[in-house]
Amino acid sequence: MENVYDFGLVGLGVMGRNFILNVADNGFTAMGNDLDTEKVKALIDEGGDTDRVNAVVAVSAFAKALSSPRKIMLLVPAGKVVDIVIDSLLPHLDKGDIIIDGGNSFFTDTDRREAYLAEKGIHFFGAGVSGGAKGARKGPSIMPGGSKAGYAAVQPIFEAVSAKYNGEPCVAYLGPKSAGNYVKMVHNGIEYGLMQLTSEMYDILKKAGKFSNEELHTTFKTWNDGRLQSFLVEITSKIVARKDTLTEGDLIDQILDKAKQKGTGKWTSQNAMDLGIPVPSIDIAVSMREISALKEERIQADHVYDRPEVATIAKDKLSTLTEEALYFSFIVTYAQGLHQLSDASKEYGYGLNIAEIAKIWRAGCIIRARLLADITEAFQENPSLTNLLLSPSFIEKIKGTVASARALVAFGATNGIPLPGLSNSLTYFDAYTSSRLPLNLIQGQRDFFGSHTYERLDREGIFHTEWEE
Repeated sequence: MENVYDFGLVGLGVMGRNFILNVADNGFTAMGNDLDTEKVKALIDEGGDTDRVNAVVAVSAFAKALSSPRKIMLLVPAGKVVDIVIDSLLPHLDKGDIIIDGGNSFFTDTDRREAYLAEKGIHFFGAGVSGGAKGARKGPSIMPGGSKAGYAAVQPIFEAVSAKYNGEPCVAYLGPKSAGNYVKMVHNGIEYGLMQLTSEMYDILKKAGKFSNEELHTTFKTWNDGRLQSFLVEITSKIVARKDTLTEGDLIDQILDKAKQKGTGKWTSQNAMDLGIPVPSIDIAVSMREISALKEERIQADHVYDRPEVATIAKDKLSTLTEEALYFSFIVTYAQGLHQLSDASKEYGYGLNIAEIAKIWRAGCIIRARLLADITEAFQENPSLTNLLLSPSFIEKIKGTVASARALVAFGATNGIPLPGLSNSLTYFDAYTSSRLPLNLIQGQRDFFGSHTYERLDREGIFHTEWEE
């Protein structure tokens, strides 16, 4: 193969094919590789001009066609497949070549791979790619971290293919080691939380307001024109309006209420517990997907237990309450995820710039939202901000919406409508803003049964009491 290509990509599924075409559209030549001959053919057919974009099955021919240093991105399933692909590439690479993992790999795997490849003189970095198939084609948000020298060689390509916000590329080098994969993991955790919250507002609008799907479409569309402007609210307005091709009704009413997951939300939740960072809005979103999987048991339980008759709320009033509650809980969910990033940065030595992360999330990614422009400004004004809830600009936003969150949580509890994402967001807020919590009793209990000691308010030191004297 005579042509020398600027960029190589292994894994020509929908994401990979779209990403490599995006690279070619932005003036770079690109070579794809996949073991599936049909996927190779599909890319060549769609790419058209093989001088611009091409693909092969053989790894040796793929590596030989790339310019030096080779820049190879992997868009393959996380786990063992990544290691298998890396090992298949190594015999064909030279020192100074670059491998990029663009999948949702667990961050400790990225640390292991970077160390392994550094010993062989190969640059490696993980780069989270968010935006789905459409984003990969038209401009995703990209979160690279790892070999800084490796990223510098790829930077012009990534900046060209990424989404743009006011002309600024939604990509930035985030830090050493697994910084990029870690940030993408927490991005996905926040995504779980926002999706759960949006579904709860959909639920209460239907049950307490008797909103038709057309009214839901109008409501979410109106919200997306305001401060709740976001990708998830935008697509919700479209989903509820979609007609079913198999029945005479709407598609949303025929979709089974069992939500699946690929693990990144769970990883966020698990790692937050390891770090001692509270992210209850994300935790419950993961748990709700697990509860949703128990469909048969839920049907059985629904027949066994009585449920309150749901009271109705005037549509105008309910629309206002839900908009304000969703805005409140979106802020709280972002606050939790960014708090986790801040603490993880210290624990793992990432040196993350939270304002820069919020900045590259403003376009292209699944959690893009108008709020992120305000979040960027908050952390630019105070880079050492420990929690978004302490930002002066967000204090006013919370004060103006928390009452609606309280009203809906109370209504949901009284009327048997589960609002776990909103409830957890409100409980987190109330706990975080309480200068005195009842955990003094827990410390007393721990000391009583296990002699675990306690501290006091009125003096320094560690204390223990013989409680049964």
